[in-house]
Amino acid sequence: MRIPRIYHSEPLHVGSEIDLEEDAANHVGRVLRMSAGQQLELFDGTNLTFSAEITQADKKRVKVRVVSSNADNRESPLHLHLGQVMSRGEKMEFTIQKSIELGVNVITPLFSERCGVKLDAERLAKKIQQWQKIAVAACEQCGRNWLPEIRPAMTLQAWCAEADSGLKLNLHPRAQHSINTLPQPVERVRLLIGPEGGLTTEEIAMTADQGFTDILLGPRVLRTETTALTAITALQVRFGDLG
Repeated sequence: MRIPRIYHSEPLHVGSEIDLEEDAANHVGRVLRMSAGQQLELFDGTNLTFSAEITQADKKRVKVRVVSSNADNRESPLHLHLGQVMSRGEKMEFTIQKSIELGVNVITPLFSERCGVKLDAERLAKKIQQWQKIAVAACEQCGRNWLPEIRPAMTLQAWCAEADSGLKLNLHPRAQHSINTLPQPVERVRLLIGPEGGLTTEEIAMTADQGFTDILLGPRVLRTETTALTAITALQVRFGDLG
């Protein structure tokens, strides 16, 4: 059996004995039904992996001893900040999961004029917590040892106005530039993906005023979740560590 990878939010140290956090303990103890003596791989977001041995496992508690550590940097040289206008249902969850697998460093959920998601503060806070759990699970699955940041949701205009030294890109179906025509090298990208109905004319003009470059992915119109993953993949191929 493949050794399970588990995220632990507190710093890990070789020789220490710790209790796994509630969600991790439930997964190891109840779902995987692992027992004392079996091995786990832990990571704490510091680009280190830790070998650990289960010392106690039952339905309520899983205790492990950290045996050794190893430096394991799997991060792309390209720093990607995704600004994603929130999409309905499971589409947003899918975008977060897959973009993290593809190496995105920061994700900011956005509200725009045509955003189809309407949430009050309480429901939005629960969504953010849910998306953070998805980020953890994506890292456990894909082998990343540094945990990407899921930021609080904000308006499109506020996000575009934030200072950023990187290249700012906005996907647009009538743009004149493509990712292949962007000059090299590029180390940081702030990537804006609009809603299912697209950005308004006024919003597109605002992004241009804030220094965003319109780029085109191809001749076909893509769904918002497809657009995000296609753009991230193309950027990683040209400037990052794919291909």
